[in-house]
Amino acid sequence: MQTPATPDNEHLRLDALRRITILDTSAEERFDRITRMARNMFDVPISLVSLVDKDRQWFKSCCGLPVLETPRDISFCGHAILGDGLFVVEDATRDLRFADNPLVSGDPHIRFYAGSPLQIAEGYKLGTLCIIDRKPRLLDERQRDLLTDLAGMVERELAAIQMATMDELTGITNRRGFMLLAHKCLQLAHRQGRAATLLFLDLNRFKEINDRLGHDVGDDALQQMACLMCGVFRDADIFARLGGDEFAVLLPGTGPAEVPRVLARLDEALAGFNRESGKPYRLTCATGVGHYDALSPPALDLLLQQADKQMYDCKKGR
Repeated sequence: MQTPATPDNEHLRLDALRRITILDTSAEERFDRITRMARNMFDVPISLVSLVDKDRQWFKSCCGLPVLETPRDISFCGHAILGDGLFVVEDATRDLRFADNPLVSGDPHIRFYAGSPLQIAEGYKLGTLCIIDRKPRLLDERQRDLLTDLAGMVERELAAIQMATMDELTGITNRRGFMLLAHKCLQLAHRQGRAATLLFLDLNRFKEINDRLGHDVGDDALQQMACLMCGVFRDADIFARLGGDEFAVLLPGTGPAEVPRVLARLDEALAGFNRESGKPYRLTCATGVGHYDALSPPALDLLLQQADKQMYDCKKGR
């Protein structure tokens, strides 16, 4: 069996997948309609909207399978997202990459697979619309075009979700997306008994940048701050522009003892930017911290209020 290779842009791809806040959400008719259409049009028992996460493929829509996810290392979709066009396996038992795959030798006994990569605006391939049969088969040119067209319908639905949860100016998560992601993250932390920390960041003298240098330069400052955050924080961290010059970061698995190291990393990135960027402004921020101890039920609003108050007190003390 051949394990799928990792895309060169995997870090950015996973970040894009996380930012559209779709993983582990409930079934939706707009996606289920498309998988039903695919199953009927191609007369196959299984059709999926599959999203390839770090260690799994998770099914946003699952027509004909009793599970919602399978491991990524045995997935066909993990191979499909590596290319630009349709990925077709006509008979998995005769393909050295899949002949001994447990999804071929056992349930659901895959023989035929065809997956069209699902690409969002930045060009990242998040998963596939795929059809699966338990017997070998071929796809003619018309059928290939049809599956690609159906995948385009899924891409449009993903784009609509992305626009609703992404900050248009900076390209990172917006307030709505942050609240959805952070709430799910805190629920998981509560179940696992893990701490989490929330950082509330407010740019210093942002109004002065706008008034003195103009709103285009102010927009650039916000974009540069978002770019720095992308480099400073981990894959598992959730960061967003809440609005105006306010940003938030949720750090799962991070307790009070680790926070100084995180803030030092951010301060170092800001200092490097101010030293090397050549911009007509400096980026600095006031920071507030809120801690979640996993003992009480998750309360994201209270955590934001706690961090916001500390940030405001920090700003008053400047």
